[in-house]
Amino acid sequence: MNTANLQLEGLLTAVASINALLVDSGIVSRSDMQQALERAQHGVNGEARGLSEANRKAMLFPIRLLLLANEDSGPGKSRTFAEYAEAVGKSS
Repeated sequence: MNTANLQLEGLLTAVASINALLVDSGIVSRSDMQQALERAQHGVNGEARGLSEANRKAMLFPIRLLLLANEDSGPGKSRTFAEYAEAVGKSS
């Protein structure tokens, strides 16, 4: 596996964990986190004009993964990175 892929996996896992901590501690609501990620997704869609569909989807992948992790966060609802990645792939 490409080292960059492993770095991306580690970074996304860490960000998902930080997002869950922010929500669980009451600093940010789950709804606010979702809105922030949806704004990021909208921004990428706006910026991605002129890119191939594959490149646009590549840019959206981490945001979509974090959106899924936000929806799933909570006790006993943790999925692995591979499970999130598969779910993102199936929804694209």
